[in-house]
Amino acid sequence: MNEMFPIFIKMSEISTLIVGGGNVGHEKLAAILKNSPNAVVTVVSTTFGEELLDLAKDFPSVTLVERPFEMSDLDNHHIVLCATDSYELHVDIQKECNKRKMLVNVADTPPLCDFYLGSVVSKGDLKIGISTNGKSPTLAKRMREFLEDALPSETQQLLDNLKGIRDSLKGDFADKVKQLNDITQQVFDKKE
Repeated sequence: MNEMFPIFIKMSEISTLIVGGGNVGHEKLAAILKNSPNAVVTVVSTTFGEELLDLAKDFPSVTLVERPFEMSDLDNHHIVLCATDSYELHVDIQKECNKRKMLVNVADTPPLCDFYLGSVVSKGDLKIGISTNGKSPTLAKRMREFLEDALPSETQQLLDNLKGIRDSLKGDFADKVKQLNDITQQVFDKKE
């Protein structure tokens, strides 16, 4: 059973550190910026791949630091993503993050991770996270593709309409929840 607790984080209001500027670092940075273009991210690496450099130049909230990682790089960050080819460095960073009560993700090493980056489906304001508990990112990717095709293009309009209805509802909280459940059920009944 997948016991991971899914959350959505306001990445522009916290600070994220990525250690490693190669392909994996690029992949992690791209995933963050695709979902949170205003994310505050620092990437520390001895070298940076061209793809990462090209991506970072369009995001003023991304800082690149070209030098070897130092434990003091963890200062003032909330989340750390390890993306180098040094398992030993990742273990050291993970241990220090645990001491500091920081969340850490170590690429391709689920036992060292506090969290995983899942596949994400976005249609306007609707965002769906998909996790396979670290077992098969490929299946998560396929599920994302399936859901992107399955969700109607009118999803944002539906969300805007439902927000308008929610804002106009009268009654106590329980009554509003019941009314919204009835209305959203009608949306799905029309699909059948």
